[in-house]
Amino acid sequence: MTIPLRSPRHLRIAAHAELISLTVMLANVFTIHLKPISSVMGPTHGCAYLFVVIATWRLKPAPAVSIAALVPGVGGLLALRLLDRSDPAVGQEI
Repeated sequence: MTIPLRSPRHLRIAAHAELISLTVMLANVFTIHLKPISSVMGPTHGCAYLFVVIATWRLKPAPAVSIAALVPGVGGLLALRLLDRSDPAVGQEI
């Protein structure tokens, strides 16, 4: 019997922060375009994106998970989904 691999909590938080920051940033650009919001959300999204990519790669998952983490905006959530479905014994998807 294998225990399903649960993704780390810090990766879940960063993946959601990446998506939320991108949504806020795009909503700001397409509506009122306030400079202070852009100047805060841009670096926030960039840091969350880098954190997701590095945290995913440090887990040494299957190659598909590492590649999914590279997709901006939703890559963290895709990687989380693939991590939750993978078999830790062989490192491959079920």
